[in-house]
Amino acid sequence: MRKADIVTRVSDSTGVPKVDVLVALEAFFKEVRESLKAGENVYVRGFGSFITKKRAKKIGRIIKRNESIVIPEHYIPAFKPAKTFVDEVKQGRAEAAPPPAE
Repeated sequence: MRKADIVTRVSDSTGVPKVDVLVALEAFFKEVRESLKAGENVYVRGFGSFITKKRAKKIGRIIKRNESIVIPEHYIPAFKPAKTFVDEVKQGRAEAAPPPAE
């Protein structure tokens, strides 16, 4: 599913014009990005958490030049789904899965 599909579904289910849904969705994404850049995690109850994970310093290799480089410690964005969200996905996928072939 793409962002346009999400905008269409939300617009259809709420009756809000697509342009307004797109603006709200873009504003949400921007706030999540800005919060993570500032070092703040974003928690959405029942959905999950947008967090930053710390990657330790390590030695990397440039194979073409047979050279070692140091990759400094850095942070990466990550998403940790809520337990209820994970359970819903597991149950939904189990119901949607075709029966095993015999």
